[in-house]
Amino acid sequence: MTAPETPAEPIEPILEPQPEPEARVPLKVEDIFAVGILALLALLTFGNVLVRYLTDQSFAWTEEISIFLLVVLTLVAGSTAFIRHHHIRIELFADRGPPERRRRWAIVAHAFTAFFFALLTVLAARLALDEFQYEDTSPAIGVPTWWYTIWLPLLSALITLRTLGAIVRLVRGDDQ
Repeated sequence: MTAPETPAEPIEPILEPQPEPEARVPLKVEDIFAVGILALLALLTFGNVLVRYLTDQSFAWTEEISIFLLVVLTLVAGSTAFIRHHHIRIELFADRGPPERRRRWAIVAHAFTAFFFALLTVLAARLALDEFQYEDTSPAIGVPTWWYTIWLPLLSALITLRTLGAIVRLVRGDDQ
């Protein structure tokens, strides 16, 4: 039996590190916020597991807050994903062809994203307003549910603004 041949040239990585895109508001703001949320989520979960192990009881409120924090974490991380080009996209269109076509596809994709999150901002704001007017309360803690819901339109607006900023940079040719 012969040993398999080694390639003559090293294999290039599929994903090369990209430089941090320029943004008016630094992306570190969302990064720090996401790390803080993740740390708080880990502490809450660890505390709940510890209490459940030691007492056979559970803190009901930790699940409610954990779900809220996961939603906020998803939206905060999604905000930077669009700027760093880590969002889900069809690579056949996004990464193939001449640079001008890739830039046009990126503008189209960002425009659809901005439209979706602008619409989500409006609809989520109406939901938060309804929950505020009708004084809905959460099942576990009994706090007003708009305390949780108000973050959806705020963070959706953040994603809309970040995406619009990316479109401006793409149109100017600053971001490839």
